[in-house]
Amino acid sequence: MPEDFRKMIKYLGTKKTDQGGTVYVFLINGQEKHVNEGALKQYPGCYEALPESAKARIAANRKWLQSL
Repeated sequence: MPEDFRKMIKYLGTKKTDQGGTVYVFLINGQEKHVNEGALKQYPGCYEALPESAKARIAANRKWLQSL
C-alpha cells in the first residue's frame, strides 16, 4: 500500500454503540468514519492504522467466535 495512502487515515479511538457493540473511529480524508469490526476490510488501510492493542482485541474476538 502506498505510504501516502496511509497518511490519509488516522485512528481516533473506539466508540460504543447503543446496542453495546464497538466501532472504530477513523479520520479518512478529513472525514470522521465509524467502522465496525466486520467492515474493516472494506476500508483499505484502516486495519493497518489500528494500534497493536486494538489488533489484539480483534484477534481475541475472532478466536472466541471460532470456538463457538
